[in-house]
Amino acid sequence: MDATPDPPRISPLPPHDWPVEMRGAMAALRPEHPRHPFPPRDPSRPKGQNALGMLARHPVLAEAYHHFAGHVLFSTTLSVRQRELVVLRVAAVRQSDYEWRQHAILAGDAGITEDEVARVAEGPEAPGWSPFERGLLSAVDELVADADISETTWQAIAAELDEQQRMDLVFTVGAYDVLAMAFRTFRVAVDDDLRSCTDLTGGTESDAALHQA
Repeated sequence: MDATPDPPRISPLPPHDWPVEMRGAMAALRPEHPRHPFPPRDPSRPKGQNALGMLARHPVLAEAYHHFAGHVLFSTTLSVRQRELVVLRVAAVRQSDYEWRQHAILAGDAGITEDEVARVAEGPEAPGWSPFERGLLSAVDELVADADISETTWQAIAAELDEQQRMDLVFTVGAYDVLAMAFRTFRVAVDDDLRSCTDLTGGTESDAALHQA
């Protein structure tokens, strides 16, 4: 990661400056009938306020996107493990460090080990994946590269995913691909509370500081 990241093109608003419309946008992230649990409310947990602060510049857009993201996160027919493997792979392919750090935390909530998280960055050919999960990661790579899934990969994921799950897979890749584009294009800086989380290289900024000391 660069020692001197580019300045933001769209500066995040601090929470005390968020427009009142952001209340509706934040509520949209929590669907009325979720299939999966919401993250724990823990004051010590990283919050990633820069991402929300960027969206606070356009609260109508934020609310629209959050309705979509709320489904992808909490109402998807994919399992939480499947969802997080998919999102992490999108972040890895797009080299979105912000997205990666946020979802490395959620992956841990889902019981995905640090070794597995590191293998997501290596990709579907890394040793240790089941044929299905190799197909799941391959589907992400193919969708990001070509906006399509090959027949071989389609058959691999169809062995375990039903029709709605395959639809949710495609839309999850799309939801986090566009978010990765936003993070990178707008130069959204990693929050201080995310800097101790594992980055795309498998390290943290605290690790880097130790090596420089």
